[in-house]
Parts: sequence; structure tokens; C-alpha cells
Amino acid sequence: MTRLYAIGDIHGQKSMLEEQLALIDKDGGTAAPVVFLGDYVDRGPDSKGVIDLFLQGLAEGRDWIFLKGNHDRLFERFLDTGQTHDDMILSGKRWLHPNLGGLATLGSYIDLDAALSGASASPDQLTRYGFDPLPEALASPLLDALNAAIPPAHRAFLDGLQLYHEVDGYVFVHAGVRPGLPLAYQSEQDLLWIRDEFLEDQRDHGAFVVHGHTSVEAPDMRLNRLNLDTGAGYGRRLSTAVFEDGAVYHLNAMGRARL
Repeated sequence: MTRLYAIGDIHGQKSMLEEQLALIDKDGGTAAPVVFLGDYVDRGPDSKGVIDLFLQGLAEGRDWIFLKGNHDRLFERFLDTGQTHDDMILSGKRWLHPNLGGLATLGSYIDLDAALSGASASPDQLTRYGFDPLPEALASPLLDALNAAIPPAHRAFLDGLQLYHEVDGYVFVHAGVRPGLPLAYQSEQDLLWIRDEFLEDQRDHGAFVVHGHTSVEAPDMRLNRLNLDTGAGYGRRLSTAVFEDGAVYHLNAMGRARL
């Protein structure tokens, strides 16, 4: 494989993303393809700024490939219908729950206080709907304000996210794959949400899988996969890997460290 970079779950951490892109440039990778593994929004302070930065890079001709994460789907679904629930969240938490971070995403696009003033509600009151359905009286002003504020290019960006990227014996995907199932038959649910069935399986998946979704302390290299979600959504750090000539490296401020 010619040089390629992959960046783990960003979760609204624009400053961390800028740092990783600077490391890639320093590594001589300005013109190289970069695969982003999804979860661009939620939890962090500037989901809007992350997508703005992506669009700026594309306008500059960067060879950037964007995969869809489960949080990106949650945001997109709220934009479309106001839905805050997903059956894949087994805890019953909804998108507005602090652990999921939907309020942070909304706050990066709109003034929440102003959007809720007509409904005599506040952003603090919205946290109770982390487990309960969001009443129409609150969902409607939020959706109206959000749809008025979100740039059409951001909607198009979310609509255009890929489910996976396959190249030279590697598969890049947000969460993982269903073991034993050919890539063409994988479901969107699994590609965005799978955990234990994939993480605990040590079989060859037909390609080396590079993923995020499940937070770890440091890039986690296994025989059949590499996990690059190192907890940026929880304020830890964002991680980048380099793939070149059959070797895999973790890119950091000191340079490359072989994984």
C-alpha cells in the first residue's frame, strides 16, 4: 500500500483534529489519502467546526475519505425527524443524554437558550429527556432553529458518508464487522454499532479491519484489527495511524511509533 492515514473518533474536538492534521503534514502526508473513521459530532465543544474543517479541506483538494459513525447517524436522524432514540442503544439512553452528547452538537450550531425561550424551557431541562421522549413542544423549536442554522453543505456531508472503505487488504469501518459474513453482506447496523461479537473474535476477517467506536486508552493492535478510538470524546486524545509498505505506525508528536 502507498501511504495512507486513518484518524479515530473525533467527537467535536476540532482543536485535537487540527493537531493531528498538522502531524500528518509534518510527516509529509499532505497529499496522501486520509480515512476518517466516523463519529465527528457529539460530546466535544465544536461539532460544527469539525465539519467546517472537513469541507475546507475538500475544497482545497485534500484526498479525504469520510466514514459514517453511529453518532453521525444519530445527529442526521434528529435533523430528519426529531428522533432521539435508537434501538441499538441498549441502555435506553437517548441522543440528548449527557453521555451521548447531542446537546453539545446542538449548541455548536444554535443558541439553545434562544431556541427554547418560546417553550419556557432551558438547556438544563433538556437533560431529563436523556431517557424520555422529547415532547413536540420542545422538539419543534429546536428543529426549526437547527434547520435554519445548519448549512446545506453540512447536510450533504452527512448524507454522503460511506459505510466502509476497502483498499489493499485493509477494511476501514467505524465499529467493526460481523464475523463470518462477507463485506458486501454486512448490515449498516453492525458496521456502525457492533462491539463484543467483533472485538472478541480472533478469526481472520478476510482483510485487516481498522475501526473505532469502542474507546481504548491507546491504539489497540491485534492480529486481525486495529482500534483507533482513544477517547477524544471523553477529553482524552485523538489518534492517527500511518499505513505504508505493509507496516502500521502510530503518529505522534515525536514522529512514528511502529504498532
